[in-house]
Amino acid sequence: MWLALAARATGRRVTTFDTDAHKIELARATFAATGVADVIDLIHGDALKHLAEYNGIGFCFLDAEKDIYGPAFDLVVPRMTTGGILVADNAISHEAELRAMLDRAMRDERVDAVLVPMGSGDLICRKK
Repeated sequence: MWLALAARATGRRVTTFDTDAHKIELARATFAATGVADVIDLIHGDALKHLAEYNGIGFCFLDAEKDIYGPAFDLVVPRMTTGGILVADNAISHEAELRAMLDRAMRDERVDAVLVPMGSGDLICRKK
């Protein structure tokens, strides 16, 4: 919701992906009920199959099956704007599953990266 309101205020759009048809319908109804559907592109599909189509990404919130975090990071970072932010959720609670991607992100010279130990933990990367 907050992202949609910020997008509206700055003349931008939010694009979100989900593979679950039920979640897509719930999201569509929620966006309509809250009056933000006009600034949201809701894509029923696998983000990994679509991310290569996007450039100038200013913000990416990654909260998905953990096996796609690494490939999503690899697709998103080169397409981010300078100063763009990528947040990978559950980075501490699923640290074992995400270890390779977390290590890669922390060493990646294209981004400043930090693990934030709030809730289940977030990896936050800012594109240099």
